[in-house]
Amino acid sequence: MTWKVKFTGKAQKQKEKLPVKVQLILYDLARDIEMSGPVRGDWPNYSKLSDSEHHCHLKKGNPTYVAVWREVKNEIRLIEVIYAGSHEKAPY
Repeated sequence: MTWKVKFTGKAQKQKEKLPVKVQLILYDLARDIEMSGPVRGDWPNYSKLSDSEHHCHLKKGNPTYVAVWREVKNEIRLIEVIYAGSHEKAPY
C-alpha cells in the first residue's frame, strides 16, 4: 500500500518559488515517500524531528533548501508537506 503525499497551500506556493533543480529533488523525495513511507533514512541529510515530523535538506550550501513533512494521524497513510524552502525560515 502506498502513502499519499499532500502539500499544504503554503508549501505548494513555496515549492513553486524553489529553483527548478530543487523542485525536481523535492519531487523525487515525495515519490520516495509515496512508495516507501515517511522515514527516509536512505536520503542524505534526513532526520526525524518527532514521532510524526521529519525533515530533509534538499540542497546544502548557500542557501540550503529543506522540506518538512508530517504524518497525519486519523487519516490513512497521509503525509502532509508543511514547508519547502530555505533552511533559515524552516519551522523547526
